[in-house]
Amino acid sequence: MIIILKPGISKKQESSVLKEIRKRGYRPHVLRGVARTVIGAIGDELTHQSLESLAMAFPQIIESVTPIQKRYRLVSREAHSQNSTVTVGEHQIGGKKFHVMAGPCSVESEKQLMTTAEAVKAAGATILRGGAFKPRTSPYEFQGLGEKGLKLLAKARKETGLSVITELLSEQHAEMVAEYTDIIQIGARNSQNFQLLIAAAKTGKPVLLKRGLSMKIEEWLLAGEYVLSNENPSLMFCERGIRTFETYTRNTLDLSAIPIIKKESHCPIVIDPSQGAGRADLVKAMCKGAVAMGADALLIEVHPNPAEALSDGTQQVSIEIFAELMQELRPLILAAGRE
Repeated sequence: MIIILKPGISKKQESSVLKEIRKRGYRPHVLRGVARTVIGAIGDELTHQSLESLAMAFPQIIESVTPIQKRYRLVSREAHSQNSTVTVGEHQIGGKKFHVMAGPCSVESEKQLMTTAEAVKAAGATILRGGAFKPRTSPYEFQGLGEKGLKLLAKARKETGLSVITELLSEQHAEMVAEYTDIIQIGARNSQNFQLLIAAAKTGKPVLLKRGLSMKIEEWLLAGEYVLSNENPSLMFCERGIRTFETYTRNTLDLSAIPIIKKESHCPIVIDPSQGAGRADLVKAMCKGAVAMGADALLIEVHPNPAEALSDGTQQVSIEIFAELMQELRPLILAAGRE
């Protein structure tokens, strides 16, 4: 059930409603918007007392009580009709301003990271991406620098002012990664690792959830439910390409996911064209398509010398190409009604 409170409700009034929801056997999850507060009440309506009478019990506090028909409840538009925004430092992802997250696939060295961080900031990026722990298909490939990489990301943040996003691979590293990063990324291979999702949510950091390699959209939305249902309202979905029969590209970037997620969920959606195509020469076109279709942000891999990258060099654009891309995106972002 979704309970929408009237504007201007006090904390005391909100607490009285929450107390009654718990009394009736449901678990409340609060989503606070700019104008209204929404409460998602999770529980079995067949065994618990109905919540539909709450509006009559609290006529001065509750605006409406609505049952949810979908399996994913808290991430759904039914739960929260307005677009949600995710606060990252001084930025709001999902609002009027369009954001670009950019940086190397893997943190390789201080020089490589700092060179890239300074360049992407100068070009207009607001968030620095970089992998400290890397999930690789082969155990013999570069696995990342681990905590040393996290410390380098933190140093880059301090020196450039850019917020940081990096991937979490293990529950045991959740608190350590949260200490150094501003956004926790859950990669495609772990998108249905539900205990990892819970651990990420419980850090309190914003979570960017990538779509799995063969994941249906409903499964993706349900995975996102694990974040919101564990008291973390800061969730972003990230389309990064799915596995199809096509071999011309590494993955097939599903840009139709943008309007679908916008229709089904209130959470922001980010597009990763680098993983999506697996080819640097297609990144520009994919970025432009994502902007035109209403994405809230881009996640782009950038390297000072892609040919020498320790991981995924073929999909990383150079610093020079990234600067060109940012200039080409500006008129498209404005045309899409964003800043």
